[in-house]
Amino acid sequence: MKLKKKLFAGLAVIALLAGGLAGCGKQSADNSVKKIEDKGTLTIGTSADFAPFEFPVMQNGKKVIKGYDIMVAQKIADSMGVKLKVENIEFPSLISELQNHKVDLVLAGMTKTKKREKAVDFSKPYYTESEKILVKKADANKYNNRADTKGANFGAQQSSTQETLGKSETDAHIVTESLTTGLTTDLKAGKLDGVILATTVAEQYVKKYPNEYAMAKYNMPVPKSLKYLNIAIPKNEPALKKKVNKEITHLQKTGQLDKMFKKAQQEQEKYGK
Repeated sequence: MKLKKKLFAGLAVIALLAGGLAGCGKQSADNSVKKIEDKGTLTIGTSADFAPFEFPVMQNGKKVIKGYDIMVAQKIADSMGVKLKVENIEFPSLISELQNHKVDLVLAGMTKTKKREKAVDFSKPYYTESEKILVKKADANKYNNRADTKGANFGAQQSSTQETLGKSETDAHIVTESLTTGLTTDLKAGKLDGVILATTVAEQYVKKYPNEYAMAKYNMPVPKSLKYLNIAIPKNEPALKKKVNKEITHLQKTGQLDKMFKKAQQEQEKYGK
């Protein structure tokens, strides 16, 4: 009887120790926020060809990246008490750079998809967007429905939501490039019949070049899951995800997200982007 009691007591101690060690392991495993705080810098990856979300400008002889996503990233960095560093990376490489911890977060007008979720985590949405087909002004009335897109050559950024929608919601041949600016240049040169863009981006092209561009009348159906922009976060970093979501919630409740977006549009016009 005493032997059984000793055995049970011993097992209980082992169980408690194991539980305590496991608990310590969980607590120390995710030091994602502390790492950023210790190095004093939040490094984000973006693809600066998607105004007003991100775009390059020259300031005092130096190229800097501005835009809505950069403003959101700055607020997150401020909330952590660190500096912000922005890395300009071609859009198709952003996820792999995040996986390899070359950057801490990705803000690049990115939507959460099932494929991307297998590789990285995402924050709560911080912007809602729709999609349009940018065409030459002469073709403003050419694409009124899906059937009209048959035989057309539409451009879309490689690995983007626009590429996905082009293939699923049009009957056009989809041409992909890593930079959106390259696609719009090809449209202007007559190498493409249209470019699939976020509505906000397309609107800015039409506003800046009213005699050259227009938006096609065909409204592509966009699944609800692809209407939201999210911040990409490395897998298994719940502390960082929680921190990011907390700041997004704060910016939403205080109305700062709307103000920053309007400011980004104003800066885009100021710098002629």
